[in-house]
Amino acid sequence: MADASQSGRSAPFLIVGLGNPGLEYLWTPHNAGFMAIDRLAEQEGVVVQNRRCRAMTAACRIAGQPVILAKPDTFMNLSGASVSALVREFEADPARDLLVIYDELDLPLGKFKIRERGSPAGHNGARNITAALGSQEWLRLRIGVGLNLPPEAAAAGKRRPGRDYLLSPMRKAELTVLDEVLDRVASATRRLLEVGPGAAMNEFNRKEDRDQRSENRDQNDQNGN
Repeated sequence: MADASQSGRSAPFLIVGLGNPGLEYLWTPHNAGFMAIDRLAEQEGVVVQNRRCRAMTAACRIAGQPVILAKPDTFMNLSGASVSALVREFEADPARDLLVIYDELDLPLGKFKIRERGSPAGHNGARNITAALGSQEWLRLRIGVGLNLPPEAAAAGKRRPGRDYLLSPMRKAELTVLDEVLDRVASATRRLLEVGPGAAMNEFNRKEDRDQRSENRDQNDQNGN
């Protein structure tokens, strides 16, 4: 994306990470979006501490354009109230000026995906944003938090982890994996602002897919398949 001063638009780019406020939720999978915002803020040298539009916010510049980092304090299921308030406050176009970062159970831990639009599927925060904006036309970056079940567990009919897992503190090993992903997410976010969603998706989504195929081959080799 071009610098706002060059493109003629004055609205800042809104980057909103989803999660639940409160110390009890701090290191839970459902707060991956909050963690991504904190990582960006740390790297940009700002602190997300200003209260605005039912969110904690910080202003900075990324890739040459003004950015608002935000963490809604509405709790996950009402995220749309804050996102829609931010869109109105800054006169932003959700299809062009908004990126929402949130956790995704359907992606394995260690991966992420960028999408320009689409159904929120089973994510309550994303569903609430779509309802509040009246549109699915908003950019999202989904951070994988799903745990791959071993074949024997899947064969026994065990279901993937759900609400209890999402709202429980992550284990140290899981946080180590997520920590590395957050750096990649920050890099992808900067790249998205530099070159636009399409080019960023081509660059990062394809790389994530290649890495996943490589991991699957390695796993099959270890299992003797």
